[in-house]
Order: sequence, then structure tokens, then C-alpha cells
Amino acid sequence: MTGEAAFIHALRAIATAPAARRLADDAAVLRIGGEALVLTMDTVVEGVHYLPNDPPQDVAWKLVAVNVSDLSAKGATPAGCLYSHALGASAWDTAFLAGLDEACRRFAIPLLGGDTVRMPDGAPRSFSLTALGTGAKGCPVPSRTAARPGDRVWVSGTIGDAGLGLKAALGDLDGDASALTALLARYRRPAPEPRLGVALAPLVHAMMDVSDGLMVDASRMAEASAVGVTLDVGAVPLSAAFRAVAGEVLEVRLAAMAAGDDYELLFTAPLENTARILEAASTLNRQVTAIGTIEAGAGLSLHHEGAALPLPERLGYQH
Repeated sequence: MTGEAAFIHALRAIATAPAARRLADDAAVLRIGGEALVLTMDTVVEGVHYLPNDPPQDVAWKLVAVNVSDLSAKGATPAGCLYSHALGASAWDTAFLAGLDEACRRFAIPLLGGDTVRMPDGAPRSFSLTALGTGAKGCPVPSRTAARPGDRVWVSGTIGDAGLGLKAALGDLDGDASALTALLARYRRPAPEPRLGVALAPLVHAMMDVSDGLMVDASRMAEASAVGVTLDVGAVPLSAAFRAVAGEVLEVRLAAMAAGDDYELLFTAPLENTARILEAASTLNRQVTAIGTIEAGAGLSLHHEGAALPLPERLGYQH
């Protein structure tokens, strides 16, 4: 057995409860007394999800933010979290806790408990957090399995900033200092907006967050929903900081769509909900952009300036 996909496929034989959603979604959904309890867990590992020299406050922030992003993708309001801490140097741990406190306050997700462990000397440290949220009342919890032909495909925010931010953190990117600072912040401190997911939940058919790259996550939505997803490469939103450093030629756009750590919302909705989607986003001062369509068929397709494009060899991050 090799790779994440094969391992998850094997796990489906164990995770047979309806709440598990066949492990085809961002979160589990438990029904308790008619209410939806949404549960998700993510882990960050030194050298994989964060760099050894990343500030500990930012590592803690990212741990909280990536889980809040999953809750947002289910239209869930954060209710609390549990986390596991790998103990290490005292000063590092103290700074980590300061970042954890800041992030929990920012995303209004109370810390409820967890566990501490001691790692072997020299081992990379890892931290796991389980987030709990409550689904929007009177609204089904969106999944990635319900996209329908005729839907418009949308994404929130901008794409590719964190990928360039990682290059900046590694010292592999030059450019305007203020732009580099903004890109680095997108990598170290993603800022999902749970209220946007809650507002969009009644308006969408399918919704998930973009964590491993826009293209690979769109292809996962296509597979889960048994539909075709066509993305307009030229419509994918890029930030001013991104364009200032990297430009926006086709090759750069495709690289942005394969970068991970965006933690934006990818969702599909019927055309008649367009005005309400734009209004909901505007009320929260968040950007949403229509970037494609759902069609009968299978898999991911790309178009640019009216012409079909072959898929690049790498669609995004693969565990």
C-alpha cells in the first residue's frame, strides 16, 4: 500500500458509520438530537507542514487555522478544539502557546483539552488538533460529493500566495519587500473566515477547502461528485502581491493552481444563486470569484483564452 489515496481507500472498510461520509469529505458529521456536530482533525509536522525555523507562534496559528478552514467548508461555526502537543524546548513551547491563544481568540474556537507527549531527542515534532463545529440550522452540511452539472464553480480569496510565501521563507524568492512580506504571511498565517462558509452553506451544492492545491482539490471534488470540472485558468484570482513578484503568465498561473496551503473555499452553486453569493461575500468583505463550470463527465479539464489545455503532470501536493 503506497500513498494517501490507497490508505484512505483501505480505511473505508473500517469507517462505515454514516457520520464518516465514506471518508470522502473534509469532516465527519454526527447528528445529535437533530443538530449537526461537525468534527475534523489536522496535523502539522516539522519539515513537512512547517519549516524548522518557522516562528512557533505561527506554527500554532497554522494548526488552528487549517482546522477552522475545514469547519468553514462545512458551513460550521467553531465550537471548540482539542489538541496534542509534542513537548520540546521550554522557550519554544511558551511561544507556541502564545500563538495558540492568539489563534483560538481570533477564530473564536475555545480550547477544551488535549494531550501532551514527549518526542525522542532529535525527532521532528508534530501537533494535531481536532476541531468541533455546529452546522447551520435548517441547512444540510455541504459535502464535496454533491456538485451538479450546470453549477458554476467558485473560489474565495486568491490562489497561490502561500506557495510563493514558502519560497520566500526558504530564501528562494526575490522581489518587492512589502509583497514578499504579504506572501510570507499567507504561508505562515492563513486566515479562513468561518462566517463565509456559514453564509454560503444554504446557497451551494458542494463545498470544500483548497489545501493541497486548486487543481488537485478540484479533481477530488470531480471524483467525489462523479462529474466533470472545467476551470478557466485566466479567471483564477491572483493577489496584487503575487502578481508583483511572479507576474501572471500562463506558466505562473498553473504553478499557483498547483501550490498548496491556500485554505480558501472551493464551491459549486446553481447560476440562480449568483447574486446571493456575491452579496453574502460582500457583507463579510470577502472576495469570491467564478472560475469554471460543472459538466456531465468525469475529471478535471482546463481552458485558457477559449482553448483547452493539457493537464500539467503535477496537479498539487500529494501526501
